[in-house]
Amino acid sequence: MYSTCLFCNQDLGRNEAVEAFPVGKRLAFDAAKGRLWVVCPKCERWNLTPLEERWEAIEESEKLYRDARKRVATDNVGLARLRDGTTLVRIGEPMRPEFAAWRYGDQFGRRRNRQILLAAGGVAVVGAVFTGIAAAGIGIGGFAWMFANSGKAIVSGSPEEVVAKIHTSSAGLVHVRRRHLAETSLDRADDGRLAINLRFKNGSARFEGKEAEQIASIVVPKVNRYGGSRKAVAEAVAEIESLGSAEAYLGHLTKLSREYTRPLVKRKSRWGRFDSGGSQSGNKGLFGLPGPHRLALEMALHEESERRAMHGELEELERAWRDAEEIAGISDNLLLPTSVSSAFDKLRGKA
Repeated sequence: MYSTCLFCNQDLGRNEAVEAFPVGKRLAFDAAKGRLWVVCPKCERWNLTPLEERWEAIEESEKLYRDARKRVATDNVGLARLRDGTTLVRIGEPMRPEFAAWRYGDQFGRRRNRQILLAAGGVAVVGAVFTGIAAAGIGIGGFAWMFANSGKAIVSGSPEEVVAKIHTSSAGLVHVRRRHLAETSLDRADDGRLAINLRFKNGSARFEGKEAEQIASIVVPKVNRYGGSRKAVAEAVAEIESLGSAEAYLGHLTKLSREYTRPLVKRKSRWGRFDSGGSQSGNKGLFGLPGPHRLALEMALHEESERRAMHGELEELERAWRDAEEIAGISDNLLLPTSVSSAFDKLRGKA
């Protein structure tokens, strides 16, 4: 087992994730061809490992790759980052995109439990005050509306609360209140990507493409403030899996979003004030998305942000892999007798 680069003699570093092969912080492997490389952090050349040290390490790397939370793939190369900072590069056909419910189940479950506890505590406080006033012999008729509104604000959230401050390209820094979520809609841009018609303090604006996804990733969790049950999370995961990827799901949702997210339209009442829609605002705008789609949208936006962050590395890795593959093929063939190579080809054909 070597620890320095064959090309520049620099230290390859170490990892704590792959017990069978602790050399290197970035390992590349091709399970189908039985090859394992250590990518030099200095010159970025791919160092082919000796034959006798590969097999157990390749098997372990495949398992770690499958279990990794942060993972993205192209047609030929997959990239995964492990908790200790080790990067695994998987060569070969990509695994079917998996959106495991466990990845989001804990997150949405904790959010749901936290909000339920906060709401229950707030309602209990209001109830205690209400009981105290009644016990003191004070008429409660005039306070009933106040307590009703207070309870509603605790459960649903104050409509005037600023839930997001977002830097935008065309409108600068905008302040989004909770009631603005009912006045915000999703749409489909001319190129098929996501668009969002965002309502905010003293204005509104339309955003498309990556900026729309970025803005949606900030405001959609505010709509999902109560998270979701295991059943709801499973349904949301199924929505994405049925289309194969987060990107495909977002494209599909843009075709339905205009109908789902019709925004709340304010109308002047007979007293000259603008009617905010009252209880009707609960199914308008972003709140109009069906429950599974709300959670699925948040998941898909999260997946897309990770994919974009890692995708730039994949293009460089694929170029490096093609160069390293040529060298690896020559190196392995020099070490193996012709009879062994023929036998290996036959076994591969049967598999």
